Amino acid sequence: MAKLAFLILAFGPVLAPCVFVVAATALSLRAYRRLPGRGWRLPSVATCALVAVMAGAAAFGGYAWGVMSGFYILDPDQMCAAQVVRGDHIETRETLPVSARCVTSDGVASELVPGWVNPLIYLGLTLLVAALVTGVLAGLRRRTGRR
Repeated sequence: MAKLAFLILAFGPVLAPCVFVVAATALSLRAYRRLPGRGWRLPSVATCALVAVMAGAAAFGGYAWGVMSGFYILDPDQMCAAQVVRGDHIETRETLPVSARCVTSDGVASELVPGWVNPLIYLGLTLLVAALVTGVLAGLRRRTGRR
């Protein structure tokens, strides 16, 4: 099971953009086919599902990139040495927000995770929840017959 989790995280930065692009293409085609002049209304369940897939792929891809940039690639000493931090290396890790820091004995810290990773994760999760809530509301409205 641990090997499967590692493989999912290892291929996440590669597969997540592919899923994102496929969902974005499908969403673009839906928007292109939409008749003009229909006004503003709640998006359909399928549209919300595509937005949720895109947001989830972005959040997962960012999380996998952050985790792989600081956790599993090299040993802690090798990761810190790659950042060219002098002194004794101690690595501190956090899961969310994703963080992997090398701290020297002098107290100088170097972050291994890129700065764009955590905002992407939080934005993706926020959009995912918003799309799911909107999709459920659209489904309930359609079921009750209101538009």
